[in-house]
Amino acid sequence: MSITVQDVEHVANLARLELTESEKERLAGQLSAILDYAEKLNELNTEGVEPTSHVLPLHNVMREDEARPSLPVEKALLNAPEEEDGQFKVPAVLE
Repeated sequence: MSITVQDVEHVANLARLELTESEKERLAGQLSAILDYAEKLNELNTEGVEPTSHVLPLHNVMREDEARPSLPVEKALLNAPEEEDGQFKVPAVLE
């Protein structure tokens, strides 16, 4: 597949990029080379290969979500600068 300078100009316009003429020509060549290389993937035999979003199998490594005892309120508020009614007291954010 060949990328033209007009294609580069169009993409640069969408991305709000200002490119010089030499940059446009250089990018057209580079992008064409990238697409040509990507087209080589069509030569691979993928018969019997399942589509996947990741090359390695993914497993959830999170532990089960189970209720456990936590810190008592008094201990949690021990180092709080200010406390009111068993809660942290912080400056008001909204008026």
